[in-house]
Amino acid sequence: MDKPNVMFVLADDLGWGDVSYHGSAIQTPNIDRMAQTGVQLDCHYVCPVCTPTRASLLTGRYASRFGKHATVPSNQPVFPDGYWTMAQMFKDAGYTTGLFGKWHLGSDPEFFPGMYGFDYSYGSLAGGIDPYTHRYKRGPYTFTWHRNGTLIEERGHATDLITREALDWLQEQENPWFCYIPYTAVHIPVRAPEEWVDHYSTAQYDADSDRDRSFKTYAAYTSHMDYCIGKLMEFLKCSDQTDNTIVVFASDNGAVTINPKQDIAKYPGRHDDTPRLGSNYPLRGHKAQLYEGGIRTPGIVSWPGRLKPFKLEEPINIVDWMPTFAALLDCPVPEDPKWDGVNILPLLLKDKEKGNEEYPQRLFYWDLTHDRFALRQGDWKLIVHREGQELFNLREDPLEEHNQVSNFPKIAEQLMAKIKEQHSLDDMAERSDIN
Repeated sequence: MDKPNVMFVLADDLGWGDVSYHGSAIQTPNIDRMAQTGVQLDCHYVCPVCTPTRASLLTGRYASRFGKHATVPSNQPVFPDGYWTMAQMFKDAGYTTGLFGKWHLGSDPEFFPGMYGFDYSYGSLAGGIDPYTHRYKRGPYTFTWHRNGTLIEERGHATDLITREALDWLQEQENPWFCYIPYTAVHIPVRAPEEWVDHYSTAQYDADSDRDRSFKTYAAYTSHMDYCIGKLMEFLKCSDQTDNTIVVFASDNGAVTINPKQDIAKYPGRHDDTPRLGSNYPLRGHKAQLYEGGIRTPGIVSWPGRLKPFKLEEPINIVDWMPTFAALLDCPVPEDPKWDGVNILPLLLKDKEKGNEEYPQRLFYWDLTHDRFALRQGDWKLIVHREGQELFNLREDPLEEHNQVSNFPKIAEQLMAKIKEQHSLDDMAERSDIN
């Protein structure tokens, strides 16, 4: 079999309850179709905010290994110069590599994706942008829209531009390719083309008129992205690459559910108030929290040539993709650094003989600003924050409603010891020029 192409599509701030295959009123037919014909990742863990998820995906390591600044949205560079990323791994294996969308791992053009293994890159070097002006928050990185590290000015909605650029690039490829598409949707400011807003104009979703308008715009923004994902899938069909292309879809963190007035005010121009945005229902919490709603998002793998449709219920993590793709490519990898992720290919292939029998007991670790932590092992999850500790048994209490610290103090103590052990490994790959 030829080397498979790999497309990784990452939504921005899309919550567990924001896709229609999870019961949302938002129309996401193309994502739903992927879920119906592919592997649904029922417990796909990411980080509670954007930069660390992106760092973890591209390195197979917990983002906190790269320093405290890598655990939060960061305009400072995250990776040391010359760091061996997923893109470089694919490139070394003979693939052509492209990134289309949001980078947010170094907002200065000096640290653009081409410095870390991407042959071609386009989109926002910084974080979430206004989808029409392509401007980031006021400050040194307001102008952030680029092509291969050169800042540019363009007209058009960011979701359309990202999709068009990716399709143009894909049509030119003759070798196996790795195409990473981190959309800027549905991050604030939430703005959608009028034709997509019209899709929701005749229904009412909230008794409050401002909240109803806000949700309709958010829904339109999401459906617009879904439509563009459909265009990517249609390209694979038309070019007869469906069976030999692995497509992964995920979101970088849970949805924003509270009104982010202060954050929206940081963007140039006029923006409508957004009193109702996304949903992580029925999970507890939201973006920037360590509850399940902040770190567990929709996830799908589509590879019709190899994977049969089913729901994978075992927990996996964003750090698992680099070791998994490395195993798929059978490519040589450096002995150091050690990955925090594991190869989940046997799970995806439902290969019990090659599967890890200890998989249910593996450890998952989160570090948010070096003073908020979470760790899951087996069914138990401990959250440590400024107000104290919370312990949950996720099998018995998946919605995290009952703190069990007082009932199981020894388990909390054991998990806390593991958090300290993991935290001792943080900062080991931090750049020397970070303040």
